[in-house]
Amino acid sequence: MEAYVAILEKITYLVALLFLVIGLCTPIVVEAKHVSIKNRLGSGKNMTLHCKSKDTDLGDHSIAYGDEFGWDFHDDVVGTTLFYCDLEWERVQEYHFDAYDFHRDFVRCGGDGCSWLISAEGMYGSNSQTELWEFMYYWPN
Repeated sequence: MEAYVAILEKITYLVALLFLVIGLCTPIVVEAKHVSIKNRLGSGKNMTLHCKSKDTDLGDHSIAYGDEFGWDFHDDVVGTTLFYCDLEWERVQEYHFDAYDFHRDFVRCGGDGCSWLISAEGMYGSNSQTELWEFMYYWPN
């Protein structure tokens, strides 16, 4: 009888541990994220954008002034999601930046994802905690 109770206790412990792990991972897996990159370079100034992750290539996109490009995705369970982009416009050639990095953006961008505003002076990123646009990157000289 004692062996039966010990086995039952071990099974109960493992089931509880499994539910704890599932509970901790569920917000990462379930919540969809959205990244949006907005062209605010000025009237008549287009930009070219190519974004991808390790597994997904989103292709080349020409974004006119006032337009934006965005995509939806889910963070991976281990917290290593990374989308990066190459951006070009008349003053900047092949500028590489991380559009979404789990370690940097999971908290900063909140549950929805990240928004980027591309302007003539540089790049701004939205901060869901302060609800402000933060200046993130200057263009290289």
